Amino acid sequence: MAQLWQGRASKAVDARVNDFNSSIRFDARMLAQDIRGSIAHSAMLGNQGIIPAADAAAIRKGLEDILAEVESGALPIDPTAEDVHTFVEQTLTARIGDAGKRLHTGRSRNDQVALDIRLYLRDACAGLDAQLRELILALCTQAEAGADAVMPGYTHLQRAQPVTFGHQLMAYAAMLLRDIGRLADATARMDAECPLGSGALAGTTYPLDRAATAAALGFAAPCQNSIDGVSDRDFCIEIAAALATCMMHLSRLSEEIILWCSWEFKFIELDDAFTTGSSIMPQKKNPDVTELIRGKTGRVYGDLNTLLVMMKGIPLAYDKDMQEDKEAIFDAVDTLALCLKTITPMLATMKPLPANMRRAAAKGFINATDCADYLTKKGLPFRDAYKCTGSMVAACIAADKTLEELTLAEFKAYSPLFEEDIYTAIDLSHCCEGRTSYGGPTKASVLAQIALTKQKLGV
Repeated sequence: MAQLWQGRASKAVDARVNDFNSSIRFDARMLAQDIRGSIAHSAMLGNQGIIPAADAAAIRKGLEDILAEVESGALPIDPTAEDVHTFVEQTLTARIGDAGKRLHTGRSRNDQVALDIRLYLRDACAGLDAQLRELILALCTQAEAGADAVMPGYTHLQRAQPVTFGHQLMAYAAMLLRDIGRLADATARMDAECPLGSGALAGTTYPLDRAATAAALGFAAPCQNSIDGVSDRDFCIEIAAALATCMMHLSRLSEEIILWCSWEFKFIELDDAFTTGSSIMPQKKNPDVTELIRGKTGRVYGDLNTLLVMMKGIPLAYDKDMQEDKEAIFDAVDTLALCLKTITPMLATMKPLPANMRRAAAKGFINATDCADYLTKKGLPFRDAYKCTGSMVAACIAADKTLEELTLAEFKAYSPLFEEDIYTAIDLSHCCEGRTSYGGPTKASVLAQIALTKQKLGV
């Protein structure tokens, strides 16, 4: 295919430069968005009398046919085209003649690509939003089943205080809800201004109705500055940052799952369909899905860094450096989508092992704070109660006992304030249910968190 810009040069561009310059291999995925923008632009040109109404109608029909044929596979995208815009325009012109040549009136590829990538990311973010909602609901289902399954809560990866499996999972649901909010915020900001009509950088002499094309394409208004319209990629960076944050949350969840399904923890068992084995060790059941998510998180961080570094030193307006935006943001979108597609069914089929969780909770002395609180409520100053309980824990560790296994006489040897009700006070389920502050680990609290989460999701 010929370049759209041929006419100025006195000789053909070296084939190696064409290959280096071409973006068709990655921007072809924006064909539907490119056609959507071109239909809106051509309709406006016709309505404004800039091109004949018949030409506008022919352009629309031709573009709709191209899209349908590409989607059906009847029309392959030419890999030798410089970019998706060139492919669409030249295919259209070959079919409808001079009317196709009028499509680009009052438009540059600079504002065209700035529009296309916005439209593409709008669609992509809607898809990610749906996937995140599905994952959150899978967490809610598991959390509801494990709302009273006592497990150790950790700080510094040391057993700290009793929580429930449901409480732990809903922490991740809360993180993912914020990720949905971040994507929505970034998309709303991106949709506030439409770049179409900015031209190469300085607008055009044609009487464009930029408000009409902005409205037709779902934007709040045209961008107020034409230079900014073609040179802004803040929205790519902001969306990539939201994707990187979401990947960080998935990576943290993945790390927990990797720990939980190890023999050292054994709090859960992953379904065989979402694990792999070893080529030499027959006993292995590897959590490859979560390990890959943990690894791919760095990849999305790299995509964000690519965008930041790409934009940091380029002057206004458009520079060819900005062609690098698409591979980075497309990879970030694709990577998160792939991770969500895999982790959601893995979590949905995950089997919790509550007995093992409770055994670990008992061995971890995570009811020591409750024991100290018991003495404090009996009148002992907290620091004295803290010291007394610490001595008891040390003695239990030396004797390979838990606090619950001490006799009342052994309790009284440390303090005469201990009575029979100490066993209720340090019962792990009671410890959880006693933490009634908002957002805590009680069953009622976890169920309320699930209900609130579903309300926020609109389900």
